[in-house]
Amino acid sequence: MVTLPFTPDLSIKPEVTAFFDEPTNTISYVVKDPQSNACAVIDSVMDIDYAAGRIAYEGADRIIAYIEEHQLKLEWLIETHVHADHLSAAPYIQSKLGGKLGIGENIKLVQETFGKIFNEGTEFQRDGSQFDRLFTDGDSYEIGGLVAHVMHTPGHTPACMTHVIGDAAFVGDTLFMPDGGSARADFPGGDARTLYRSIQRVLSLPGEMRLFMCHDYGPNGRDIQWQTTVADEIEHNIHVGRGADEDSFVAMREARDATLAMPRLIIPSLQVNMRAGKLPPKDDDGKVFLKVPINGL
Repeated sequence: MVTLPFTPDLSIKPEVTAFFDEPTNTISYVVKDPQSNACAVIDSVMDIDYAAGRIAYEGADRIIAYIEEHQLKLEWLIETHVHADHLSAAPYIQSKLGGKLGIGENIKLVQETFGKIFNEGTEFQRDGSQFDRLFTDGDSYEIGGLVAHVMHTPGHTPACMTHVIGDAAFVGDTLFMPDGGSARADFPGGDARTLYRSIQRVLSLPGEMRLFMCHDYGPNGRDIQWQTTVADEIEHNIHVGRGADEDSFVAMREARDATLAMPRLIIPSLQVNMRAGKLPPKDDDGKVFLKVPINGL
């Protein structure tokens, strides 16, 4: 039996506004306390033209404009995990609007792993100190008067966390929409069996709990979607629905992962996101470079 480290309160219904980033198929969210002007931003995106080596903030600026237009107070910037397919815009948004930046405490494991892969020097801190808050399983934080609870849901990465805020849960890459299934588990530190067990934690939430995805790819040509419910996932998810057993899931996930290419932006994303969205330090000439580890991933 799956036990939760908190009791969800479905009577609290935060206002959730989604922002879809088409180049990376990422959905970012502004989550507002219904009783105040306090809000949080979850999984923001920094624009990058990787071939040209240029970054921009058009998507982040849309989020900033929305918060300013509605006279909201940004209290938290949340990363559900260290993303491998897009770069975080959290420091940029934080510089404009304030707020604290939080991620799961196992960011330290991710930093240790990829600090070695990218041959970072001793000046790269591997203690999570780039973030304002490191969450552990069962932690909580407040968005105005709104209490947010944190569940550790590793498997896709070691630092994956699901954030449960009233009747809304933000699952990162742990789950996709029912016809999308589940996230891959073959990155360093990932594990299919761990992912299955994390998904069962998410599915143990009340059936009417709203679930918000971090990505959607429109399987079979359908329109992009990002919101479902626990009950819908239990009934219809193509990888874990209708009581799919652990061993079958692991066999499916590992076989499927072996056929997948690396995400297009994995190399810049990991270098930036393990630094809490900050670019690598400038060299002596004031220039910033990203590394490409040959045969390192």
